[in-house]
Amino acid sequence: MRRKCRIWWPKQLSSTQPSCCKFLFGWFVTCSSDSLDIVVAFASNRESSSNLQSCLQEILHSINGNMHVSLQDKSKFSLLGQYGACINYGQNGVEEDDLRKTCTHGVDGVCECYGQWRCGCLKNDGFLGQCRQVSMESNYWIELAYDSLRLQARGIHWVPKLHHLHWKKEIVSQCDVHVILYETPTYGAHHLSLRYWNSSEHGKASPKKPQWVDELQQKQPLNDMDTVVLAINSASASQKYFERHDSFKQSSANIPIISMFCTFMWHILAMSLASLSTLFYIFIRFFHSFLNFESQSWVYSASAKAFSNTWINFRIRSCQILYWPIFLQDNDLRSQTSVECAERVALHKHSLWSSLVVDILLGDLIGLALLFHAESVCSWVSNIASNLTNELLRSGSVWLMGVPAGFKLNIELAEVLGMVSLNTIQIWSTLWIFVGSLFIYFIKGLAILAILFGVTIPAALVIDMIVIVTLHVSTLHWLISILYSQQLHALAALWRIFRGRKWNPLRQRLDSFDYTVKQHVVGSLLFTPLLLLLPTTSVFYIFFSIMNTAVSLSCMFIEVIISVIHATPYIKIALRLIKPRRFPLGIWFEIIACHNNSSHSPWSAYIDKNSLPVDEAPRKEDIDRMVSSVLISILHSNYWSIGQMVLPHYRKAFSGVSGSYIATSVFGLLSGNKVASTLGATLPSTMPWLCIPYNEYWCLCRNSILACMVDCNYYRCHDSRPPSFGLT
Repeated sequence: MRRKCRIWWPKQLSSTQPSCCKFLFGWFVTCSSDSLDIVVAFASNRESSSNLQSCLQEILHSINGNMHVSLQDKSKFSLLGQYGACINYGQNGVEEDDLRKTCTHGVDGVCECYGQWRCGCLKNDGFLGQCRQVSMESNYWIELAYDSLRLQARGIHWVPKLHHLHWKKEIVSQCDVHVILYETPTYGAHHLSLRYWNSSEHGKASPKKPQWVDELQQKQPLNDMDTVVLAINSASASQKYFERHDSFKQSSANIPIISMFCTFMWHILAMSLASLSTLFYIFIRFFHSFLNFESQSWVYSASAKAFSNTWINFRIRSCQILYWPIFLQDNDLRSQTSVECAERVALHKHSLWSSLVVDILLGDLIGLALLFHAESVCSWVSNIASNLTNELLRSGSVWLMGVPAGFKLNIELAEVLGMVSLNTIQIWSTLWIFVGSLFIYFIKGLAILAILFGVTIPAALVIDMIVIVTLHVSTLHWLISILYSQQLHALAALWRIFRGRKWNPLRQRLDSFDYTVKQHVVGSLLFTPLLLLLPTTSVFYIFFSIMNTAVSLSCMFIEVIISVIHATPYIKIALRLIKPRRFPLGIWFEIIACHNNSSHSPWSAYIDKNSLPVDEAPRKEDIDRMVSSVLISILHSNYWSIGQMVLPHYRKAFSGVSGSYIATSVFGLLSGNKVASTLGATLPSTMPWLCIPYNEYWCLCRNSILACMVDCNYYRCHDSRPPSFGLT
């Protein structure tokens, strides 16, 4: 079988004029005996590599040790080979004019840089020659020559051409070569990814797979794309690690005045945010200590049940405020070598404070609006509550005591139920007359709470207050639902008497049963009045069910808003709008040129979708014939849409809401059983309570913010590793 070799080539190496000879560093990735992937991370010139001869082996070992664990298991970072225009002069399409332009070390086309081995490899004396021998002992070594490919619009002037390849102690010069040009991924710019960021969101596999699927999975894959993509994402980090050891790259830079001013302002910002966070920390610690002191009293238990939503959201907000400096700490340095892993860690880290900032900003807007319009809001809410009480509850109860919608009801039962409802409504309204004078202070307190802690805590408090204010509605609904459900169960049991059936609670089924005449008579006497009283009970149950459902839906609507605020990935949406390339979704290849050995020209065909008309596109059989030798393509990525990013987060937040939940709620509402008044949406998990001294917490906050500036400056000046906290 003909061997296949894929060369993953950095695009920037094809846009610059080649020098005489450079050394290639990267990874050899093997997946089968006749397939080889060569991922070129970067190229180093002769002068730079010569200065590192004494420690090159240690540098390669250090770089490989800093790579991702999965990459270390599959491949090892090494010296791949060398390339240059002076390799095999006069062959493989390298013209004399091109050589004289690129190789300035020789005279009359004869390169004096290096000698050549019999196989055509350039000789390297000293330690680099030893590295070549070590690389060849590991079964692979590659020699590449430059060839011109004039695609000015794409910035591609030169492409590598295989001179020969040492493949398991064999010299291979003829094989199917696929040169793939890729743009080196960098942190904050772009990277490559083959799969979804949430792997659990893939479609569910079919329980029974066809036979051809099993046969296809048993075949050995042609290439290991996961390892290749991981190596490409680590190319930038490997180059930066290598350049750290290059003495010619290190240079002292003067600190400009603007940089000093930015540093000073950053310190001021760090101390300000640390002081503000410490104030919140002192208040939260004091409030937590007070609750622990009163946790054994009945007042605490009753208030915890009455304000359960507020307590849960306050706990979440407290943990977010306490733990934000800890989330900014950089503890996983190994993940920073891969751009994809670094992006994952950074987005996970920045999601906490971005959610916190957006929540507080929304709370400031709503809180200031409530604070400046507290009186009008108080009057508006009071009018709505008065209209609901007088126009709906009282008028509806009186209407049900008469002839509602022309239905003839039982007068005695309707009057009893109506009087109970009216008395309950009147008692509750009388109690809330005394509380109404304090409602203006509640609105102002709600506004201050929104300004300080964000909008989710006041929204949760509004849910609890709605439940407390409408307690008389829920109580009446609960009493009527008990009467209605018991009446239905009694009618169902009496109906089974006429059918000769009896419910078996042990086996959960209906069994045959022989009833006596007396039992039939008693059942008939009980069944008739219960059936005639059912319309009256049903009318009252439907009315209070509608009222209670309306209250529950309003609470659920606020609960949905709270869950959406918590679940929305604000930092992802913002970065997706600014830099969509940071969110790749799969890769694809664009063929730009094919080399045909049967043609006299070095490149017999160019395939460019921007320049080639549709009616002149090559046929499939022509492409298959051309790619049998050399194929040049460019690696591209697809990108996430905002909907694809947001939908998994919302699906996780509302995972408890399904068709069965809706069906159960509808069945419970029709049968008079208890219906859940909340959606049960998933909220962020709470973390253990943090108890450290105040001065240590202030220092922790300040150092976390300063670490962001230090990492960004170090990356910018020394170019050593990706910044851990920057969003650029």
